[in-house]
Amino acid sequence: MEQKKNQLPSSSSRSMSENHRKQEPDRPGVTTEEESSPSNGGSGKIQSVISEPLEHPVFSTKRKPAGMVPDFFTILPPLRDPLQTETSIAQDATVQECLPFLSGESATFRYNQHGIPHLDRERHVKFLCKTLRKLPASYVAADASRPWMFYWVLAGLSTMGEDISGYRERLVSTVRPIQNITGGFGGGNGQMSHLASTYAILLSLAMVGGKEALDVIDRKAMWKWLGVLKQPDGGFQLSVGGEEDVRGAYCAVVIITLLNLPLDLPRQSPAWSREGDTLLTGLPEWVARCQTFEGGISAQPDAEAHGGYAFCALGCLSIWTSIASSLGYQRVNMLQKVVLPVAQTNSLMVATVIGVSDAYHTCYVLAGLSSAQHKWHFNSPAINAESSGILTSPYQWTVEPFIGETQIYDEEDRVGVLHPVFVIPEGVAEETRAYFASKGGF
Repeated sequence: MEQKKNQLPSSSSRSMSENHRKQEPDRPGVTTEEESSPSNGGSGKIQSVISEPLEHPVFSTKRKPAGMVPDFFTILPPLRDPLQTETSIAQDATVQECLPFLSGESATFRYNQHGIPHLDRERHVKFLCKTLRKLPASYVAADASRPWMFYWVLAGLSTMGEDISGYRERLVSTVRPIQNITGGFGGGNGQMSHLASTYAILLSLAMVGGKEALDVIDRKAMWKWLGVLKQPDGGFQLSVGGEEDVRGAYCAVVIITLLNLPLDLPRQSPAWSREGDTLLTGLPEWVARCQTFEGGISAQPDAEAHGGYAFCALGCLSIWTSIASSLGYQRVNMLQKVVLPVAQTNSLMVATVIGVSDAYHTCYVLAGLSSAQHKWHFNSPAINAESSGILTSPYQWTVEPFIGETQIYDEEDRVGVLHPVFVIPEGVAEETRAYFASKGGF
């Protein structure tokens, strides 16, 4: 397909995402359907800034007659900046790609009476299961991300109601060799321990459950390693000598509470003092310093705000103390209108808006659906029981499904419940913490 330099592809043209899928070679973390070849006719990507403005970009806004999708989701934004840049043209192309799905005109999906596609649960399950099998050689570049693949796949399967206990033996045999005697887990064999990979492995072991899985973890070594990562300013490094940011704060507190670790600092900690400082000393204050002038939360003090870091910061504080929030029903329906039509690709695997399917986006899109379909309540103010070594706030939540006359998705498309702080199936965090609490000290 050949497009004029100053014109976006029309609705009758082959979609950009289809070109992208066919022309982009396999790479770690993604699955493509075809190899790149010269005959495919280009990369499907914008190569340079467009020098001449687009006066009338072509967009499809046709609506499915039986659908009830509001015009807000099927037309162009009412306010548009006339300045044309490479970014704005890429955004226009994204809108062009999404409108057929949002307006209900795509024949790819089965739609309900509200014009919302059904969740293709069966094919998403097949895709995730495939990701835990033998992967192409190109995945070697993502070797350090293997723990995340475990978590993304197992969490995604659980969200869709699949029994993942059958993966227990394989998971245990895989992660046992990558636990270091100094504490924590690396991303792969022979790699140094890292809080992110340790977090992902801990949650994966918790999800498959059972004594065999949970007993893999060396709690005493983990406690000593966390003490080494604890910094005098209150934060945590992600690895020994590595960067210090809110990811480390969140991952560390998740590990501490799920494993029911003591809060006392080991003597080898750089933050140890005779004043009795703990693993949590100065942590809320350090996280607070990550707030930015525009209202978001950054990775570390005096950096740029980011949504992912905001989640880590709020998750960390939610474990420390009570941070209760609710999601308005209007936002719930808006999320359904965007996620189900757009995030399921033509191959019916959840992915980025324009791109190829991967376990990462599959997991978190399903987590977003779960959050939109359920309402969590914080029961009562939890006591910050630092002196007893128990953080109780994240275990004070109860959940109920969103049910009402304005519900725009069918019950067959309801997914499972994920904990709002740990992002694992309901009840798993409580069971994991209870198991380690029953073991007592080291």
